[in-house]
Amino acid sequence: MNIYLDNIVFNLQEAGGISVYWAELIKRLLKDNKSVQFIESSTGSNIFRQALDIKREDILIESPLPIKVLRYLPLQKSITEFSIFHSSYYRICNQANVFNITTVHDFTYEFYRKGLPKYVHTNQKKQATKKANGIICVSENTKKDLLTFHPCLDDSKITVIYNGVSNDFYPINKAHTDNTGEDIKVVLDKRYILYIGSRDHYKKFDITINVVSELKDYCLVIVGGKDFTKVEMADLEKKLSGRHYHFKGLGNKDLNILYNHAFCLLYPSLYEGFGIPILEAMKAGCPVVATNVSSIPDVCGDAGLMVGKADVKNIIYEIKKLESENFKDHIVQLGFKQAGKFSWDKCYQETIQFYENVCRLR
Repeated sequence: MNIYLDNIVFNLQEAGGISVYWAELIKRLLKDNKSVQFIESSTGSNIFRQALDIKREDILIESPLPIKVLRYLPLQKSITEFSIFHSSYYRICNQANVFNITTVHDFTYEFYRKGLPKYVHTNQKKQATKKANGIICVSENTKKDLLTFHPCLDDSKITVIYNGVSNDFYPINKAHTDNTGEDIKVVLDKRYILYIGSRDHYKKFDITINVVSELKDYCLVIVGGKDFTKVEMADLEKKLSGRHYHFKGLGNKDLNILYNHAFCLLYPSLYEGFGIPILEAMKAGCPVVATNVSSIPDVCGDAGLMVGKADVKNIIYEIKKLESENFKDHIVQLGFKQAGKFSWDKCYQETIQFYENVCRLR
């Protein structure tokens, strides 16, 4: 079975959940000595791609076209017949006798975007799932959303394969962080609440600011996302002057240290296809306060402190519970158990099995 992986996502984001997913699959494919080639036009600045050691002879250079154009086009190179073509972001191969696999992560564009970006993205996803011989959904909730938006899809070609959580996340001795990156050392002696990822409207970053604003003894540590907008910066300076920190481009080593030192991870998102930071936090011994919506309850299990509505009062009530050391220790232990249910090895093995099933059945 020949496998072609389209690495386009590494050109579309510097970091993020889809990049994590894709990089973890690649790591295991490289170790497993599978017959695989990686389709790229450039490596971009993605932090996960930079950490991958892909041999030059295993890379198929696709096209000199700009990524902004190429990302919407079918594969521009011929590949071996009866191979698997799996794109990291909704591209397809129109070549005959090639098995198309697509992974569906979420439906944030369908629920929360407007205008031309929504139309272009949703149409590309529709065409990719329609063309696919096999569709991987990263959670049961994502599968439910997929069949809601595209009810004509054949259910038999859809499988749910949960994301995993990296072994880079684990409890550490907090007294020994000498090898910590210089940037994050400034927050390690502070009591802080951690916010991870993008700050799109549905992520409710504004609620996060208001929560920490009310908790005068806490700071807010923000990881990832783009530079702050003028509105965000004004809000932060007004409500959290001297109590907010932003780190970008962190590797897993420093991120693990931040999880270990955090009072909790606050994840007030209104919608997630999965929610990898939830498991990373739990695996590192960091309690999670999150919203009880979409896929988040499946990922959190009984180990997260869940709020039915993402408002300041509800979230503060849950955070305050963690000020009891006994209760916090209990939640941390539940988190270790919950995170143990997910692994990238399992995700990888199920993905390879799915490839084989698609080749055999189609």
